[in-house]
Amino acid sequence: MAVVTKYVVVRNGVELDKEFLVKKEAEAYDKMLDAAESLAAFIKEGDLEIALEERVVDAVSVFLAKNGPEVVGILKGIKPVPVPAKKPQGKIGETADMPAKKKAPAAKTSPKGK
Repeated sequence: MAVVTKYVVVRNGVELDKEFLVKKEAEAYDKMLDAAESLAAFIKEGDLEIALEERVVDAVSVFLAKNGPEVVGILKGIKPVPVPAKKPQGKIGETADMPAKKKAPAAKTSPKGK
C-alpha cells in the first residue's frame, strides 16, 4: 500500500478541483490565482469604454497571470502615460485658459572690464 500526499488549493472556503503532488506547485498556482484576482479587479475598476462580461474579464485575467513573465517582458520599457492634472484657478480675474501676464525679463548686463 502506498501513501500519496496531494495538495489542493482552497479559495474562499472552496476546494478547487486541481490537485498537486508538490507543495511548491500548489503555492505557485495559488499565487497565480491571487494575481489573476488583482488583475480582474484592476480591469473592472478601469475606465474602459466598452462593457465586458465578468467571465471574459476573469478569463483574460487568468491568461495574463499564467503568462506573467511574457506580459512583463512585453510591457517592460513602456513609460506610464501621465494623467493631465486639472489646472488650478489663479488670481482673481485669471482662468486656467487665460494665464496672467508675465513680467518682461530683466535686461542682461555685460561684465565690466571687457
